[in-house]
Amino acid sequence: MNRLVRMVRRAPLSVAFVLMVWAYGLATRSLPGGPGERLLEHAGTGVGPLAAGRWWTPLSAMLWWGTLGAALATTALVLLGGALAEPRIGAARTAALLVGTQVVGTLAALGLVAAGVAVRGEGWAGDLAAQVVVGAAPGAIGLVLAVSSTLTALWRRRLRLIGVATLVMLVAYSGELTDVIMLFSGLAGLAAGRLLAPPDRHPGPASRTEVRVLIALVVAVSAVGPLIAAFAHAPIGPLSVLQFVVLSPPPDAATVQQICASADAAMCRDLQAQLRLYGIGPALASVVPVLLLLVVADGLRRGRRAALVVGIALNLVLAALGVLLAVLVVSTPTEQLMVYQAAPGARRIFALVLPPLLPLAVAVLLWCTRRRFAVRAPAGTYRRLLATTGGVLVAVSAVYVLVGAAVADQFDRPPTLGMLLADLPLRFLPPGYLGEVEPDFLPQGYLATLLFEWTGAVFWLVVAGGLLLAFRRPRADPGASDAERARELARRGGSDLGWLTTWAGNSYWFDEAGEAAVAYRVHGPVALTTADPIGAPGDETIAAFARFCREHGWTPALYSVTDDTRRACDALGWSSVQVAEETVLPLPELTFTGKKWQDVRTALNRAAKAGITAEWIRWADAPLALTDQIRAISEEWVADKGLPEMGFTLGGLEELADPDVRCLLAVDADRTVHGVTSWLPVHRDGAVVGWTLDFMRRRETGFRGVMEFLIASAVLRFQEEDAEFLSLSGAPLARLDRGEQPAALQRLLDVVGHALEPVYGFRSLLAFKAKFQPEYRPLHLCYPDPAALPAIGLAITRAYLPEVTARQSARLVARLR
Repeated sequence: MNRLVRMVRRAPLSVAFVLMVWAYGLATRSLPGGPGERLLEHAGTGVGPLAAGRWWTPLSAMLWWGTLGAALATTALVLLGGALAEPRIGAARTAALLVGTQVVGTLAALGLVAAGVAVRGEGWAGDLAAQVVVGAAPGAIGLVLAVSSTLTALWRRRLRLIGVATLVMLVAYSGELTDVIMLFSGLAGLAAGRLLAPPDRHPGPASRTEVRVLIALVVAVSAVGPLIAAFAHAPIGPLSVLQFVVLSPPPDAATVQQICASADAAMCRDLQAQLRLYGIGPALASVVPVLLLLVVADGLRRGRRAALVVGIALNLVLAALGVLLAVLVVSTPTEQLMVYQAAPGARRIFALVLPPLLPLAVAVLLWCTRRRFAVRAPAGTYRRLLATTGGVLVAVSAVYVLVGAAVADQFDRPPTLGMLLADLPLRFLPPGYLGEVEPDFLPQGYLATLLFEWTGAVFWLVVAGGLLLAFRRPRADPGASDAERARELARRGGSDLGWLTTWAGNSYWFDEAGEAAVAYRVHGPVALTTADPIGAPGDETIAAFARFCREHGWTPALYSVTDDTRRACDALGWSSVQVAEETVLPLPELTFTGKKWQDVRTALNRAAKAGITAEWIRWADAPLALTDQIRAISEEWVADKGLPEMGFTLGGLEELADPDVRCLLAVDADRTVHGVTSWLPVHRDGAVVGWTLDFMRRRETGFRGVMEFLIASAVLRFQEEDAEFLSLSGAPLARLDRGEQPAALQRLLDVVGHALEPVYGFRSLLAFKAKFQPEYRPLHLCYPDPAALPAIGLAITRAYLPEVTARQSARLVARLR
C-alpha cells in the first residue's frame, strides 16, 4: 500500500491516465478483447486512415490499448515513464513528451511506409500499409528515452542501450507497424532528451566495469532476437522467417511420407521443413545460440577473457552458417524453397543478409573491446570443461549412430550406418538453419525421434551449463602466489599507501631473505613501483631491486615514496622530485573544537538534521540496493570528468571488493546513498595501526558537506578503535609551498598540475583536505638516470590511463587549452 501511495504521489498524471483508459476500456468492452472493427476504423492509425483524411488518429490511437496483454505492457511502460519523468520535469512536460513523441514517431513511421509503398507497392511496406494500430506504448517509450537524459550516467547509458537495441530487434524480427512506430517514437524521445539535459551535461566515457556491462547487454539483446520472431503474433520483419523455430507439435511422419508420395511436392517440402523445425527437442536446439550467447553475456559482465573468446567464435560460426544458408537459398529455385519462399522481394534480401551480418557485427564489437576482458578462471578450469564436453560429444554421437542403426526400422527410410554418420553433424546445428536442407530420412518411432531431436540438444545444454559454471568460478591471478606473499608482507609493514601494492596489475620482486618486496609495473623500458617497499626492507633493498631491473633491461622509477625511501635513493646517487602531497591526521588527541573545525561541525550537524547516518559496510556483504547506488554515483562521477577513469594509485569500484577494505556510506532515511568513501588498512607487525582514504564519490544531488561528514565520522570511529592515525592519501601533482626554491623539473610538474586542475582537480582536493588540519608529508618520484625522464613520464601516464584513446587524448588537450 505504501508503494502504491508513493507511485501516485510521484506520477499522479500517469496514474490518472492509466486509470482512465482502463475505466472506459472496461466500460466499452474494448478490454480485454481489444477495440472492435468499427472503433478501430475510427480511432486506429495507419497509412489508410491518414490517407482517408482521419488526421486525428495519431492522437486517438493513444486512448485504446488493444488486447489485455498489450494493455498490461502499455500500463507498465506508461507508469515507468511517469515515475521517471514527473518528479524530474513536471506533469506538463511529461504529458507533452508522451503525446509529442508518439505523434512525431507515428507520422515519421507512416511517412516512411507510404514512401516504401510508392516505390515498390508491395512486400514489407505493403503489409505495413495495410495495418491499423492503437496503443500508447510508442509515446511511453519516447517519454522514457527522453527523460533518460536527466538520469545518472550509469542508468542513462543502460536505459538507452537496452531501449534502442530492443526496438531495433523488434523491427527486425517482428516488424509490425506498432514496432516501427515505437522505434521512431523512441528516436524522437532521444532527440527531445537533448533539450532536457542541462547545458553542461555531456555523456563522458564509461568506467572499465561499466563498459563490460554495456557490451554484455548488447550481446544479450542481440541473442533474444530470434525469440521475438518465435513468439510474435504475426511477424513480418526482415528476419521473421525465423518464426519457423516456434514450439509447435510436429506433423506425423507417416502422413508426410504419404503426401510426399503424391503429386503435391510443395506441401511435401513444407511438411518436411516442419518435421525438421518443430518439436521440443528441435525447439531447444533452435534456442541453443540464444542460450550460449546469454551465458557469454554473463561472462562478459564478469570480465572473463574466455567469454570473449567464446563470444567471438560463436558469432563467427553463426555468421558462417548465415552465409552458407544464403548461398543455399540463392542457388535453389524459388519454387523449391521451403521457408524463404514466403519471404519474397526486399524482405527476402534482408532475411539473407542480416543473419550473417548481425553476429559478424557483434564479433567485431567484441574484438575491438577485447582489452576490457582480462579476468581468467583458476588453472585447469577450461581443460576440465573441454574434457567433459568432449566426452559428452563422443558419447551422444556414438549413441546416435549405433542406436540409430539398431532401430533403423523406426525411420521412414531406414538409414545405413554411413547415412547416420553423414547426418550426425546436422544434429548439432540449430534446426532454423536446416529448413532448406532436404532430409534423407525422418523418424517415425519414439526412440528414433528421441535420437533425432535430442542428440544435439543434450550436448549443447551440457556446454552451456559448463560455461556458466566456469564463468562464475572465482577469478584467478596469474601471480596469485606472489600476490598472497606480498599481502602478508604488507601486513608486516609499509608506508601509509602500502596496501596499494596488493592491487591487481602489480608484479612483485622479493629480496633473497623474503623479508621485503617491491610492487612494480613494467611500461616500455620502465619498471614503475607502487609506494615504498613492503615488509621489513633493509639498507640494500633499493639497490638490490635496481640490480634486478638492470638485469631485465628496465629503468627503475620509485613512485609515491616517502622521505625514508627518498633518502635511501639519495645515498645511491639517484635524483628525485615531489609528485604528491600526503595529508595525515594523528587521531589520539584530535577533537573537532575551535573555529578552524567549523566546516566539519556544520557538516555533522546538517547530516543529523537531515536524518543522514554513517553506515559501514564490506562490499561483498552489502545489499544490492546500496551497491547499485554506489555504482551509479561512481559512473556519474566518471562521466562528469569527460575523460577515462584513472587507475594505478587511485582505486575504483574493483578495489572495493577487497575484504580488508572498509566502506563508509552516507545514507538517509529512504536508504538513498549520498556519498561513499573507502578505507585501506595500514599495518605494523601484523596489526592495523591506521587507515588510508582511497575511494571518494558523492551524489551530484546529495547534501552539501557529505565528504566532510564521512571523513569526520571515520575519524570518530577509528578513534574508538584506538587507531593511531588516518591518512587522507596523496594528492597527485599538488604540493605544499614550503618556501624552497624548486628545481626546473619541479617547476615543470607544478605547471602540469596547474594545467590539469580544471580536469582532475588535484589542487582543489589538497585544499579540501586542509579543512582537517592535517600534517603534510611529501611523496616523491626517485629515479637513477635523468635521461630516462621522458620514458618515465610516459610510463606514469600509461599506468594512470591504460585505456585512453586518441579521441580522449584530444579531448584532454582541448580542455587543457
